[in-house]
Amino acid sequence: MNTSRTVARIATFAVLSALAGACKPAAPPAPPAFGAVERIAPGLDDVIPQGATIEVLAEGFAWSEGPVWQGSRLLFSDVPNNRIHAWSDAEGLSTWLEPSGHTGDGSTGSNGGSNGLLLDSEGRLVLCQHGDRRVARLDAPLDAPEPRFTTMAGEYEGRRLNSPNDAAFAPDGSLWFTDPPYGLPAGDGDPAKELDSNGVYALRPDGRVDLVVDSLARPNGIAFSPDGATVYVAQSQPGAAWILAYDVTADGMAANGRVLFDANPLSAPENPGLPDGLKVSRGGTLFATGPGGVLVLSPAGEHLGTIRTVDAAANVAFGPDEDALYVTASSRLLRIRLSR
Repeated sequence: MNTSRTVARIATFAVLSALAGACKPAAPPAPPAFGAVERIAPGLDDVIPQGATIEVLAEGFAWSEGPVWQGSRLLFSDVPNNRIHAWSDAEGLSTWLEPSGHTGDGSTGSNGGSNGLLLDSEGRLVLCQHGDRRVARLDAPLDAPEPRFTTMAGEYEGRRLNSPNDAAFAPDGSLWFTDPPYGLPAGDGDPAKELDSNGVYALRPDGRVDLVVDSLARPNGIAFSPDGATVYVAQSQPGAAWILAYDVTADGMAANGRVLFDANPLSAPENPGLPDGLKVSRGGTLFATGPGGVLVLSPAGEHLGTIRTVDAAANVAFGPDEDALYVTASSRLLRIRLSR
């Protein structure tokens, strides 16, 4: 046996293996972990698996809001900067639409951009536009000279809306939306405010707008139960920080309003945020932003746990097949994996 030749072959193989490893593309770094999951009740394990971490996907926004999953990407608003961003694992972050909510189309509101985003039954983007004070649909391709918006709802009984904030489709096709005064520079005292209340409205398929709730100071997030029999509304009012539930009547109105979850006891400096956006899973679990981050609630209002996001969380969206929850939290976009 030629020992020197064998040693040389081994050395050559080691060098070639090292070169092959060096030429192999490096795997992208995993998003950094952030925040924590606070487990309060055993039922949370059925929703968020043990060991799940919160990932920071992007950051640097003025106030991120209104996420919605569209195709292979997530769209979300940066309200003060009047733009919509797109994010995906494959392509990362990009500016997708600007302006998004204050377009100069007869606007008398603030510089606020879009807030809540959702898709209609045909997959078209529906936007709650603070600056333009309307719920609109994007009907032109992005490469058109100017994005063309169609106003779906801009007034009630001849008076302009305040600044639509968030919306959800009911099973009958009605679009329910909340209308607090956050997009008006002076809020309730703004001289441009035309409506007496900060209402919850339902835009019917025939174009009629009905006032369905008029008793809330700051209605915000809105979502329906899986069977459509209950509508949940978040109120972002200090001292009256609630997740409310209403029965949806046979004629498509709201009745029997009650507090499903009282978030006031959670309000503290170490728990920034108020009830804001919310979504409901196919199994009926509520993911509702509130003091401390995202509150995970059972359909009966039991607090199962909190996805603690460090800064105030604004809204959430499910990924495809509800395999993940995306969270817009102040300057960041976050993600946490869910049980399926």
